[in-house]
Amino acid sequence: MKPAVFLDRDGTMIHDVGYLARREDVSWFAFTMDAVRLLNRAEFLVFVVTNQGGIGLGLVTEAFVRDTHRWMAGTLAESGARVDGWLFCPHHPRAVVPELRVACGCRKPARGMIDQALGEHEIDLARSFVVGDKEIDVDLAAAFGGRGVLVRTGYGDGELARLGGQMPGAAHVAPDLMAATAWILRQG
Repeated sequence: MKPAVFLDRDGTMIHDVGYLARREDVSWFAFTMDAVRLLNRAEFLVFVVTNQGGIGLGLVTEAFVRDTHRWMAGTLAESGARVDGWLFCPHHPRAVVPELRVACGCRKPARGMIDQALGEHEIDLARSFVVGDKEIDVDLAAAFGGRGVLVRTGYGDGELARLGGQMPGAAHVAPDLMAATAWILRQG
């Protein structure tokens, strides 16, 4: 069994533009490729876990999200980096698509995407991490007994300000994904 790092997408790997609806709006953080490559070399499984409620809200299609993830995987591969799985939740509490307006078990901070990864890979959850820019990412780590790392990119600084400068339950707060990766590598 291998440990995993579950990465949030928007605000962690790429700049958050709201509901990403055009592939040309994908803007990588400069450090993303290197961070993922370092995690690969350290033999972590790497997964992207992302709430994509824009599907339920009718702003984007599931096909668009899948195509964007395939394109992102190809871009990462060109730099020698690999994501082992791209997982997303299409549900939203205010979805206009009736079948996607449900209380699901996959929308972060629920652990459904983690369970999906477990169904396809042997993962040591006790040695695994979640890295993201929101409190729900830290809460996702707590949901399976992993360690949550908040990055200050995306919504991260705003989340810290909202919570009085502290992120309850976070194992670490890092400036960005590269700093989070360096901290993760020092842990084990």
